[in-house]
Amino acid sequence: MGLLERLRKEWFILGIVLVIAVARLEPGVGVKGGPLKPEITITYIAVSAIFFNSGLSLKTELADSGLHATSCVFCCNFNQSCWWK
Repeated sequence: MGLLERLRKEWFILGIVLVIAVARLEPGVGVKGGPLKPEITITYIAVSAIFFNSGLSLKTELADSGLHATSCVFCCNFNQSCWWK
């Protein structure tokens, strides 16, 4: 296995090591009030990305049945609330 092929296979671990090395060299980027604004990005964007990524990994057979039922109940309740004002 060549070096380039090995790097392509282990891209995630390599990325984690690279980010840790950059954070070690330049810690001021991630401090509170810094350019990354961790009080916003971690609280909202990172958590949303984690849940979105978890949703993408669901099996579609399970998601289709639950999603269909949920959307039917939501639409039914939403339509009735619009008519009954």
